[in-house]
Amino acid sequence: MDRNCGICGCKTCQAFEKELIYGNKVTLDCPFYEEQKLVQKLNGLDYDFLLHPLPNELSVRKTILPFRPDITERLGIVQGDLVLGRPAGAGCPVQHVLRVISSDYITGLIECHVVGPQASRNKLPYDIKAYHMHSFEGIVEVTKAEPLFGKRQRFLPASCMMNIVHTAVVSMVLGKSYGTQVILEDIRIL
Repeated sequence: MDRNCGICGCKTCQAFEKELIYGNKVTLDCPFYEEQKLVQKLNGLDYDFLLHPLPNELSVRKTILPFRPDITERLGIVQGDLVLGRPAGAGCPVQHVLRVISSDYITGLIECHVVGPQASRNKLPYDIKAYHMHSFEGIVEVTKAEPLFGKRQRFLPASCMMNIVHTAVVSMVLGKSYGTQVILEDIRIL
């Protein structure tokens, strides 16, 4: 599960794992390393599937709607910008730093990746305070049950820093060469 928090000094979890292999880092450099392995073992039955990023993407795609949709246009939020906010509608207690993939000034929707706090160290994000989580999109790794269209299921985004089980309604299931791609809507955190 990639958190890409930067606490270890690496830009990504994948970079950290390479440094482990080369002997430049030790597992203790990452405060989440052993916890991630334990959570994956113990909680495998607590959720139906893990949600991983689409190929060659940083994290699961996330579409959000600021509590004030007009703020997307007012701030001029565009592709590549960083946005800071908390997914308050779903009940998550953590602020997220998000990199914008696209934005829609008519609806206020912002499609983005969670990039972690390190991304905002060199560039100040737009602080939108709070937002609704509209959807997640990614690739499924089944731990208990396959995603079923129209069904509310339990899942864990691979980048969730708190390892909190989420639920959502499966609104798209596509078999792709790289795995099962899904869109999940009506996100709620347990």
